Amino acid sequence: MDLDAVRTFVAVVDTGRFQDAAADLSITQQAVSKRIAGLEKDLAVRLFTRTARGARLTIDGQAFLPHARELLRVAERAVASVLPGSRPLRVDVIASRSAASGLMRAFHRAHPEIELDVVMLFDVETAVAAIRSGAIDVSFRAVGVPGRPLPEDIESVRVLDEALQLLTGPAHALAGARSVSVAQLAGHRIWMPGIVPGTEWAAYYDDLVAEFGLTIEATGPNFGSDALLDTIADTPALATFMGRETRLVWPAGHGLRRIPVTDPTPVYPHSLLWRRDNPHPALATLRAHLAAAAAGHDAAGTWTPSWVLPR
Repeated sequence: MDLDAVRTFVAVVDTGRFQDAAADLSITQQAVSKRIAGLEKDLAVRLFTRTARGARLTIDGQAFLPHARELLRVAERAVASVLPGSRPLRVDVIASRSAASGLMRAFHRAHPEIELDVVMLFDVETAVAAIRSGAIDVSFRAVGVPGRPLPEDIESVRVLDEALQLLTGPAHALAGARSVSVAQLAGHRIWMPGIVPGTEWAAYYDDLVAEFGLTIEATGPNFGSDALLDTIADTPALATFMGRETRLVWPAGHGLRRIPVTDPTPVYPHSLLWRRDNPHPALATLRAHLAAAAAGHDAAGTWTPSWVLPR
């Protein structure tokens, strides 16, 4: 159904005259007559009878009027639902306990007036596809993996370099150390069952292993962070890597240790991705917030893979 014709029908009802409806709609009286005639043809009924005083609704016109008004209200709501800023900003943070989730919590505290929808997608390809389709507005990812450049319509900016820490149980050989160098980790088993081949974090740890001769094992099923923490606490021969900003809670009896890694400190690069033509006004606010909070990148004494985008 032609909404312009429905809108014209309601205008004629409200003004009582075709000529007055034309003035309100900034169209000609002939255009008003043409729209009403087309609507009557579509509905196969007459909506008005002409009188000396203007236009009067027929019985069919009276029946159609409340539905016509509702059609226009629904159309207005439909348009409003996609106006920039009228819907929540949809953000992919990968995981609820990740550094990206922490960044968005801080943003929400600073800007509680901005509505957010938080989702958790798996890999960078899925996230990029969702950004390009409009399913989400932004995603936090490590970008620059060789052979997988970002599409031209996707922008990115590096927002956080997250230092890796070593997590050990109380009986691990390095548990008492205040810090450990990367060289000291050689020969120790680092267990990370959540690494999935083909993901950006798998590419990151592959380069870390190649650069420093480490032993990272991804064997066994991934039962989640609680099972990982239980195993690390009970197994003196195993340790794992954890980002400094990762928020995990474990029973006090586990006695787990988070130990800074140095000489150099491996850092995981988090970038914000968005579609270049995304008009959502909250996107600019988020980018400004993250830029103000950023502490710089590629600091002395840190390491990232060579493929990581520098900015």
